[in-house]
Amino acid sequence: MTGEPTIRIEADPEAASRAAAEAIALALREAVEERGRADWATTGGSTPVGIYRALAAPPLLGLVPWAAVHVWWGDDRFVPRDDPLSNVLPFDRELLPHVPLAAANVHVPKMAEALEAGLGAESVAAAYEMALVGTDLPADDRGFPILDVVLVGIGGDGHVLSVFPGSPLFDAEDWVSPVPAPTHIEPHVARVSLHPRILESARLPMVVAHGAGKAAILASVLGPERDERRWPAQIARRAGAIWLLDRAAAASLR
Repeated sequence: MTGEPTIRIEADPEAASRAAAEAIALALREAVEERGRADWATTGGSTPVGIYRALAAPPLLGLVPWAAVHVWWGDDRFVPRDDPLSNVLPFDRELLPHVPLAAANVHVPKMAEALEAGLGAESVAAAYEMALVGTDLPADDRGFPILDVVLVGIGGDGHVLSVFPGSPLFDAEDWVSPVPAPTHIEPHVARVSLHPRILESARLPMVVAHGAGKAAILASVLGPERDERRWPAQIARRAGAIWLLDRAAAASLR
């Protein structure tokens, strides 16, 4: 999808997280009202923590019909769910204890099970794709599932999900792929990631970025040159997307 996203600049990380939480809550509620369920792919690291805290408290807590929400992960590291590197851990700590989500609606990549069985990230990716297929989600004209909300952060190299610069995932046919441990950026851990085109098919792609450390890469990603394979975050630079930045992260934008 072409066009440009809506870019909102908030005063600080707390304000940006609050604005993101409000947009997510509204999108989930609208999806349930229109289609009877909502599918949200979230992220890990520090990006969603403030968002989860806002969603876990009134008034947003009561705005979302949580019983009809399904939660997915855009990507995760090949570590157990309770590992500090897990993208699921912030969700388990900050949001899950406070919302009435059925266990069957929380679709976690089966990392621990694969590790215990001596299997690799390939097996997790295959199982996660089957879980997506099994939900019978609507698809776009290229066959990719349409999720209601896809929340991502942005890496210092311009990656989103676990789609790094030059990633072969751009040419993959599978919805979910294993990703070898990156050598150029930490943590050096294998991963499982949704296809980057999921951000094209999503009803609401959302990029959230905080801090001066993101200013330089945001200036490139939101600058005049377009090259998704160099800056994968540009796949979320599209009409209908929202980018929520704090002032420090937005400091180098034109």
